[in-house]
Amino acid sequence: MKTEEALQKIGEQVVDIICEIYDPEIPVNIYALGLIYDIEVSDDCDVKITMTLTSPNCPVAETLPVEIEEKVKAISEVNKVKVKITFEPTWTKEMMSEEAKLELGML
Repeated sequence: MKTEEALQKIGEQVVDIICEIYDPEIPVNIYALGLIYDIEVSDDCDVKITMTLTSPNCPVAETLPVEIEEKVKAISEVNKVKVKITFEPTWTKEMMSEEAKLELGML
């Protein structure tokens, strides 16, 4: 069992890794795009990530969750990683961070 502080640190590492993964069609990382809805780190150091895609027909629908799982599993303290895709709520441009909107010239 890890302490709450240790679990929070793992969560921060997960976010750091996700911030290095980019949508191939948009030059912004998937975290800043607002595609990550939730990250849960269990007491057993299992990570569950709930995310969406910019559209149901997204060309990376098959590969992006696998890439996220593989990169998050590289964190030494993490045991299992599960990425769940959801389309509820539907992703909109309003979910992007201010930084992402600025990067894309939307501000």
